[in-house]
Amino acid sequence: MNGPGHLPQRVAIVGTTGSGKTTLARAIAPLIGARHVEVDALFHEPDWTRAERDVFRQRVRDAIAVERWVTDANYSSMLKDITWAGADTMIWLDYSFVRTFSRLLRRTLRRSISGVELWNGNRERLRAQFMSRDSLLLWAVKTHWKHRREWSLALRDPAFAHLRVVRIRSPRALDAYMRALRGAAAAS
Repeated sequence: MNGPGHLPQRVAIVGTTGSGKTTLARAIAPLIGARHVEVDALFHEPDWTRAERDVFRQRVRDAIAVERWVTDANYSSMLKDITWAGADTMIWLDYSFVRTFSRLLRRTLRRSISGVELWNGNRERLRAQFMSRDSLLLWAVKTHWKHRREWSLALRDPAFAHLRVVRIRSPRALDAYMRALRGAAAAS
């Protein structure tokens, strides 16, 4: 994989639940001097209540109303006209189902056991992940292949022709991209 060639200014990171979007966004944002916008924090209100669509979209617009930003979300049906349209670069973490599901399972267990607060007082609960229709694990099973198809089609839309798409299919490819990005950041 070739390096970035330039420093991106506005980055939309997408990938299956558990692929590492937030971790990557946290790593890239300081490299390019950008705001990291954790989109889940704008969507999930206390008690896992979902923000109303218009409220959520406005929160995202407000959060990316800066020169440089990095988002970490899959809310493409609600946000691609905002985040994808405003981004100059999209990083697609397109790992295998086995890789993302095993990462998600480990993350879910770790978060549930530790009781770490995610956003707005919300915490993952082990029971909810194994005995609820709102399970992230079930969501990953339902959406992994669906997202691949949808994003491949959506990226053919002329509205997104401006995006530099970096499709990452392995941790090794991500390491190579990050080395190149660090090099570009050091040179700028």
